[in-house]
Amino acid sequence: MLDAGAFVAADRGDRAMMARLRVAQNAGLELRTTGVVVTQVWRDPAGRQASLAHLLKSVDIKAVDDQLGRQAGVLLGKAGMTDAADASVVAVSATGDRVLTSDPGDIRPLVVASGRSIPVIPC
Repeated sequence: MLDAGAFVAADRGDRAMMARLRVAQNAGLELRTTGVVVTQVWRDPAGRQASLAHLLKSVDIKAVDDQLGRQAGVLLGKAGMTDAADASVVAVSATGDRVLTSDPGDIRPLVVASGRSIPVIPC
């Protein structure tokens, strides 16, 4: 599961991040995120974020519908947090998924609130 930090790093051409994502894909790990995270990272109206656009082609982007939005809202309430994108990432994560994030301090309380075992990996 990818949070905004992974996409920002890829968009900036961070070779270590790109290598990490390639290793994950080669190991058969599915890359996922939510549409809210895409909202956080997509900025160019002409679509000139080539590295980001290329990465997004290989990512399963989950829509945030009413049910997922409510689950994410409950997590925010339980954790006392406010970032809807972070909450959406945790809400779609299942036990055993890994969350790659530049904000582990924001994600961990949401994971605890979820009651699921989801490793948080700083990037």
